[in-house]
Amino acid sequence: MSVKELDPDAGPLARFGCELRKLRIDKGLTLEQLADRVGFSPSLVGSVERAARNPSKDFAERCEEALGLSGELLARWPSISRERSPKWFRPWLEIEQSATVLRTWEPLIVPGLLQTTDYARAIFSGKPGTTPDQIEEALAARMERQAIFKRSNPPMFWAVVDEGILYRPIGDEAVTRRQLEHLIALAESPWITIQVLAHSALSTTGLLGGFMLAQVNGMPDAVYLESAGHGQVRDAPDEVAALSVRYEAIRAEALPQHVSLKLIKERLAAAWN
Repeated sequence: MSVKELDPDAGPLARFGCELRKLRIDKGLTLEQLADRVGFSPSLVGSVERAARNPSKDFAERCEEALGLSGELLARWPSISRERSPKWFRPWLEIEQSATVLRTWEPLIVPGLLQTTDYARAIFSGKPGTTPDQIEEALAARMERQAIFKRSNPPMFWAVVDEGILYRPIGDEAVTRRQLEHLIALAESPWITIQVLAHSALSTTGLLGGFMLAQVNGMPDAVYLESAGHGQVRDAPDEVAALSVRYEAIRAEALPQHVSLKLIKERLAAAWN
């Protein structure tokens, strides 16, 4: 059976699996021999190496000991443990990592998967009582999420944003400008579509808040609903269907991508040229 080639740029889970396989081979061990040493089944070890399973900390620690390592694997474990993200958000991270299609609507800010580092930092800094270390932890988690676009098979991503986002200052002027420029650059990807819902559409369908819909092969569709400081993950068919209809109603009123990008460029030119 041929060995599945891993793309280490596909995300933290793929990087962990790629590193584990490399270290095992460097030590001259077969998959079965490593499995015997760590006390897990060969199928589980193989799944971790293929980035099909999320390893536990115990698994990483046993591999460290079995391979005579000095922290190489454990250094990668925090990025796949989801500890940087709130517990209520971790189920969505699992869904997002496996999604083949993502559709999002945002009425207030640029979607997290499309944010620049400085834009995201400015948003996290606005939470009362947040320490600098907490801001950097949250920022690292958000940037890790964006690795899904570096996969060999990235998800199709459709984003609809409200026109007001183009005019809402986040951070200083340079941060806002670079974020809008980043949106234009991202739209060059065949996997990413960005549309603006213009104020002239007079649409009220999405005013209740943002959300994201995910399609994952072999699993029910799911949705992430935003709320103040605490989101919700739902996969009940009736709820997902209702939000899917709402999303399509919003997108039907949005400008086509080429017109949306023209609007963003006009905003840039008017404000900073």
